[in-house]
Amino acid sequence: MVSLRIFVAFVLVVMANLCLAKEFIVGDELGWTIGYDYNAWAKGKIFHVGDTLVFQYPVGAHNVFKVNATSFQNCIVPPPDQALITGNDTIVLASPGKKWYICGVGKHCETGGQKLAITVQSGAGAPQVAPGPSPEGSY
Repeated sequence: MVSLRIFVAFVLVVMANLCLAKEFIVGDELGWTIGYDYNAWAKGKIFHVGDTLVFQYPVGAHNVFKVNATSFQNCIVPPPDQALITGNDTIVLASPGKKWYICGVGKHCETGGQKLAITVQSGAGAPQVAPGPSPEGSY
């Protein structure tokens, strides 16, 4: 019986996190483009595990690479097979911590400022479910 209560509590927490997940259109109505201040866009936003980033851009004009801090700072573009290229790329934020994204087309990252750094928080702020009563004395 205790196992069932724990399972139900776990399911409720997971469902609450899914319901609270947000979708962020990177750059809002301008989307993923050059000459946009993505630091200002991200400022004040709180990203949680389970949220999604959507990078919208004209196909062929841009792409998206997930990179590390060094590649972000220096605009080092990973191998082409790692690029997201659909023009409507969705990334689920699956783990907490710093995340970095750049455009690998031409000098879009270096001179166009087409790069985004965010910090992902560990949970969606879902309400915690209190454990059920102790099984002792409840037979």
